[in-house]
Amino acid sequence: MLFLTGRTPRRATAAALVLIGLLTGHAAAQSMNDVQKIAKDRGLSTADLLAAAKTYTPSGQKDDYIMFSSGGHSGQVFVIGVPSMRHLRTIAVFTPEPWQGWGYGVGEEILEEGYVDGKANLWGDTHHPALSETNGDYDGQFLFINDKINARVAVIDLRDFETKQIIKNPLTVSDHGGTFVTPNTEYVIEGGQYSVPWGFKYAPISEYKERYKGSVTLWKFNRKKGRIMEDESFAIELPPYWQDLADAGKLASDGFIFMNSINTEMATGGIEDKKPPFEAGASCNATDFMHIIDWRKAEEVYKAGKVTRIEGFPVIMLETAIEEGLLHVTPEPRSPHGVDVAPKGDFVVVSGKLDPHVTIYSVKNIKAAIANKTYSGKEPFGIPILDFDSVIEAQVEVGLGPLHTQFGPDGYAYTSLFLDSAVARWTLGGSYGSGTPEPDWTLVHKTPVQYNVGHIGVAEGDTVTPDGTHLISFNKWSVDRFFPTGPLLPQNFQLIDISQQGTEMPVIYDMPIGMGEPHYAQIIKADKLNPWKVYPDIGWDPATMTLDPMAPKAKMERVVRNGNTVEVYMTAIRSHFNPEHVTVKQGDTVIWRITNVERAVDATHGFSIPVYNINLSLEPGETATIEFIADTPGTFPFYCSEFCSALHLEMMGYLLVEPAD
Repeated sequence: MLFLTGRTPRRATAAALVLIGLLTGHAAAQSMNDVQKIAKDRGLSTADLLAAAKTYTPSGQKDDYIMFSSGGHSGQVFVIGVPSMRHLRTIAVFTPEPWQGWGYGVGEEILEEGYVDGKANLWGDTHHPALSETNGDYDGQFLFINDKINARVAVIDLRDFETKQIIKNPLTVSDHGGTFVTPNTEYVIEGGQYSVPWGFKYAPISEYKERYKGSVTLWKFNRKKGRIMEDESFAIELPPYWQDLADAGKLASDGFIFMNSINTEMATGGIEDKKPPFEAGASCNATDFMHIIDWRKAEEVYKAGKVTRIEGFPVIMLETAIEEGLLHVTPEPRSPHGVDVAPKGDFVVVSGKLDPHVTIYSVKNIKAAIANKTYSGKEPFGIPILDFDSVIEAQVEVGLGPLHTQFGPDGYAYTSLFLDSAVARWTLGGSYGSGTPEPDWTLVHKTPVQYNVGHIGVAEGDTVTPDGTHLISFNKWSVDRFFPTGPLLPQNFQLIDISQQGTEMPVIYDMPIGMGEPHYAQIIKADKLNPWKVYPDIGWDPATMTLDPMAPKAKMERVVRNGNTVEVYMTAIRSHFNPEHVTVKQGDTVIWRITNVERAVDATHGFSIPVYNINLSLEPGETATIEFIADTPGTFPFYCSEFCSALHLEMMGYLLVEPAD
């Protein structure tokens, strides 16, 4: 352990000076002796103090970057500041979330969009968030996220960081290669994962090759409306392989979608009938297939009406996709996971879990092979196979279990190594080569992480302009990193400093994530985001992002009975509701409208009713409408559930439900 001494290196001394402010907030009153003593008492090394200086963000100072992370089994999205690694917000998406009232009075109508035949899907498995793009760069307007377990896609408006739409895919019931967007967010792409019959109808596993289907769905996005337009969207049938990760081309590769596949063996599992389990059966082939899809040509085919409606949804059938020349495949390392397009769109990087190399494809070579029909045959369903040697650019041996690649601004690429529990830095070639001192296509360094890294994220690392001072390793295990909270341990997000070239790439922060299993994240410059501090006017409905003409305003509060329906028009302001007494009869339908009439920043109110499972979060200017049947008689104190003032406890009232005669 290296402790600070009178001969501390200059950069460590600078870090220690910063640490003085970190420890006390009164740097002028302290001395280096105090820092040395604390460092010794706590067992801190010079590297520890440097890491603290790089990540500490004083009170009132905001982060340079914002990370949108999938929430895994929580079904939500986490918003995290970088480099502070502070958890700033959870965005409620596929799963009810009580603090925001999501599913407890508001959001039900959006959650219900994702139901199947009226059956509630009240949990989600979020995997791959995607920020909206303009010309291949993040624009900070919208965020999209998929739900792997139910094949759903959600739209989040980044003006208020709230979910506006959930779409259920009618064709399939699992997705993984999504979401991601085309360079100007024309489409949100959702790749299926596990093949199922259309509409996930029953079919015996013995009919796998004939009746099970793969697919990719192109959801048309209307930026002005902030919504996916289902009636302008379509899908493409793919072979019954398992489609995995995907990426959209940009610049040199604009117009293409690149999508991995696994289980080209079309294994069906077994064990009990002496067939190999999926683990072995889906890993037999020496290579799998990367799908190369011309989405602009597919759009033309769709608009020409060359589709078949399946489950009411337009699908370009596999035979049509082949005839129209919009679908090709090429061999890729077996059991691939990552497929990532370089910043200029000129290279596509694929990682195979069972191959220690990253394989780099040239987009120029791919285009030439398609134009010249440089095929090495056809795969079992008739898709032309682009000759591997004709499209390959290079291979770089990076280590064991490569998964996902991100890019820096200086000619470096970074790949996660699941089995090595490390992040590899390697050099790109071609026009990127002049940015690094090392030779093209060369492994430069590996930084160990704890443990079993899946995805990684670099600041703006999958755009045309990577920023690249920080990388975050999304690790699946933490083991000995944090206090053990029982057998279930948190995930571990590790912040890595990649601001220096060469082998200087240290881990500088560990962040436990004890809420589900996050998978992937995208990191945007904070100054690209422009969220509202309050809603634009009193009576704003976040679900529609418009003023609600029925929203209660001051001096408009009232209770109106019309037969067995009672309408409540209520306002909330520090520190009271108006009205404070609401009396209904058992069996009444209650339509309760409530508006937060505050205009001050962070003047949030809550509204909760016991027994009836209602809790709302109402931000300044927001209005919400809840509806329920007053089926339980009794006396129910309602109150503000969000601390709002010195008289917060007095902000309450009574719902009185008279027993039926």
